[in-house]
Amino acid sequence: KAFHQLYFNSKVADNNTFFFGVPILKNPLDLWIFQEIIYEVRPDVIIETGTHKGGSALYYAYLCDRLGNGRIITADIQDWGPLPKHKRITYLRGSAIAPKITGKIAKMIKPAEKVLVFLDDDHTAKHVLQELRTYGKFVTKGSYMICEDTMLGGQPVKPEYGDPGPMKAVELFLQENRDFMIDKSRQKFYFSFNYSGYLKKVR
Repeated sequence: KAFHQLYFNSKVADNNTFFFGVPILKNPLDLWIFQEIIYEVRPDVIIETGTHKGGSALYYAYLCDRLGNGRIITADIQDWGPLPKHKRITYLRGSAIAPKITGKIAKMIKPAEKVLVFLDDDHTAKHVLQELRTYGKFVTKGSYMICEDTMLGGQPVKPEYGDPGPMKAVELFLQENRDFMIDKSRQKFYFSFNYSGYLKKVR
């Protein structure tokens, strides 16, 4: 807990972590887990909510390059400036839970394609719960929906956040949806921004 708070409050992930020169707001240990999941699942489509500067989308695209398969659909409500260009990445502008955006994404997924989802934009419990409900339908059996930044709202960082955050959304979602389970094996490094957020679709 103490190290987690120290690392988060240092803001090194916010201000001094890059992937091929592009800012990426991730814990490097989670990025390692992400590549393990992508290698195992070999998704045809990776959906990301919360593009920011595009560092994570580029990271996923490079992994897909190595696998020779996969494309990334990433949405953000905000314009963060120039984004990295890559043939596998499609950028969408708008709220990830807006019907206009979810409708576009649905049309971009072909029948029988394997889908993996990363949720990383608005971290309020209400918004995240709606994302979980919406994007959980896109995820294919055996793949994952990764709810990021479950550490907010005092879990263990930013108790002053003013909202119970993503962890609460995960708890509520799992109470109503039996298709997903928390894959705690993805927390093997003991330090993650996404405790209880690695949700595997089991049916």
